[in-house]
Amino acid sequence: MEKHVRQYVDDFMAGIIAKNPGEKEFHQAVHEVIESLAPYILENPVLAKMKVLERIAEPERVVMFRVPWLNDKGEIEINRGYRVQMNSAIGPYKGGLRFHASVNLSILKFLAFEQVFKNSLTTLPMGGGKGGSDFNPKGKSDNEVMKFCQSFMTELQRHVGQDTDVPAGDIGVGGREIGFLFGQYKRLRNEFTGTLTGKGLGWGGSPLRPEATGYGVCYFAQEMLATKGESFKGKTVAISGSGNVAQYAAQKATLLGGKVVTLSDSSGYIYDPEGIDAEKLEYVLELKNIFRGRIKEYAERYPAATYYEGQRPWSVKCDIALPCATQNEVSGEEAKMLVANGCICVAEGANMPSTPEAIKAYQDHKILYAPGKAANAGGVATSGLEMTQNSERLLWTAEEVDNKLHSIMRNIHEACVKYGTEPDGYINYVKGANIAGFMKVANAMLAQGCV
Repeated sequence: MEKHVRQYVDDFMAGIIAKNPGEKEFHQAVHEVIESLAPYILENPVLAKMKVLERIAEPERVVMFRVPWLNDKGEIEINRGYRVQMNSAIGPYKGGLRFHASVNLSILKFLAFEQVFKNSLTTLPMGGGKGGSDFNPKGKSDNEVMKFCQSFMTELQRHVGQDTDVPAGDIGVGGREIGFLFGQYKRLRNEFTGTLTGKGLGWGGSPLRPEATGYGVCYFAQEMLATKGESFKGKTVAISGSGNVAQYAAQKATLLGGKVVTLSDSSGYIYDPEGIDAEKLEYVLELKNIFRGRIKEYAERYPAATYYEGQRPWSVKCDIALPCATQNEVSGEEAKMLVANGCICVAEGANMPSTPEAIKAYQDHKILYAPGKAANAGGVATSGLEMTQNSERLLWTAEEVDNKLHSIMRNIHEACVKYGTEPDGYINYVKGANIAGFMKVANAMLAQGCV
């Protein structure tokens, strides 16, 4: 059987690579999923016969377009916009928009593919999609960001809608960008609908949406730790990133009794052995969200902290690691360093932040490890709750949303345990998340025929 599974995986990946040459991030995401699903698919011949996974790995639609805009000097700049509509078997396409210089088709296809499984795990009726542009908001004025967003939405609005495709924010797309995008959508379509999530509270947003991904990661880690009789209390926590996800993961980890000692950005990381308490975190929120500064300024403000330029925080001794920055930010060597330094739990706040070598290191040492599609699903889950509130023209309280988010993360954890528990008792959260996410989508696709 093992040989048969290996052959199936190799043949499947050969087809993916031939069809999608040079898209290494997409290949990596598909390979991680097919490794978990191959035995399951081979035991259920109808899935192989109906080519369900082959169809999931092929986007239903990819839209690519030119985004011309005027900068503050009156010069024309041109970026490229994308929307990958991956799978709508269980609901309208749902997934973020990323504005970052690194954005390309491979990255967006990997994110859209992961999103299909993540959205399925939430149990909410949402398909998977992802989009964005190689536009970088860093260093741009508010006026330039607005000009870009308006041009981007002028094309994107043809392809989205509350019952078709509901984008949200991702890296480089926060409250400011969502506001500009929504304003242009409303202006062009002459309708006020829940077509974008992550909106402001006063105009259709949901309480707790900014906090949701970071909070959800901590709720999931809490469930994982509980399987070992552990909790955040008294634990040292290393977090990468300093954007939305990292900020609120730090806040919730601290509230749960942990001591957060690191944050980072693309230039380096800060290490504060005294811990990043509520007052210091307030400074980080202001620094990043209002002044759009660099994390090294934290070390200038707080003398106990040290700034390490051009490095990532994974050499720091910690009990819990929450990678919340970007894809492939933890290498195999860094994962081994984490394990050697006593890390017992890794929960991913970013999408695919651990390389395959890093995942192998976690699993070889049998530490608690949750992939992003399970651990960071709280963000899109709360986007789904925002869609529900928009459809009902209601606004729930923060407490109601938090309770629903906590419950969703607990349910995702239970599904991972159900499908991921190995014969020796070790919970393989990668396998559990992949099978549980796949099941719902596969059954819907089988019911809907060859589409």
